[in-house]
Amino acid sequence: MNDPEIRALLYPLLTGGVYVDELPTGTTRADVVHITPAFMHGYEVKGDGDTLQRVANQLRCYGEVYDFVTFVVTEKHLLKLLPLLPDWVGVLVASAGGLRPHRAAGYNATVERAPIAGLLLLEEVKQFLMARGLAGASTLRSREVGHYLRTTHTVPLSCLAQYVRDRLIARLPERLLMRAERKAERERLPPRKKKAKRKKPAPRKKALAA
Repeated sequence: MNDPEIRALLYPLLTGGVYVDELPTGTTRADVVHITPAFMHGYEVKGDGDTLQRVANQLRCYGEVYDFVTFVVTEKHLLKLLPLLPDWVGVLVASAGGLRPHRAAGYNATVERAPIAGLLLLEEVKQFLMARGLAGASTLRSREVGHYLRTTHTVPLSCLAQYVRDRLIARLPERLLMRAERKAERERLPPRKKKAKRKKPAPRKKALAA
């Protein structure tokens, strides 16, 4: 099974809230993120043609941000993947018959303030800090905001996480509009002409020696 086939099986399970494909998360992208007012659940999809080379980095990035994490994999990857995952990471096994739960995701207690704020635009994070009364928040640079969130004890993680979820959910209509505009633009453009393949010249016959 390939990635699109697996996603088609996953989407109907994501009830309530919204889901976002390819959400930038740290130094990687989460394949699918289910966002509700109460939690964020990151899903990593591994089809038959994928490898497990990036699992360590994906786990690190997802673990800093998402309340729950689940890998959705084909049977091909299951035995090699399990030793790489901590116990709290869930696993779904994909086949032509659907998605089979191997183990449920547990609550992730390793979420951090700076990485979760990184899901938002810098201006959105500044607005959050200004609303909490941080003087000079509007002039902070990205690095300064990250340092503040890593070191402060005055910003509860729960409040910041709620703000991040609310902002990401609020963006859905904008994302859908942009997607529709891009689709309409593609449909207006004339189809690209395929380049004609050049025929290779026939090899010259060597003249027979007299």
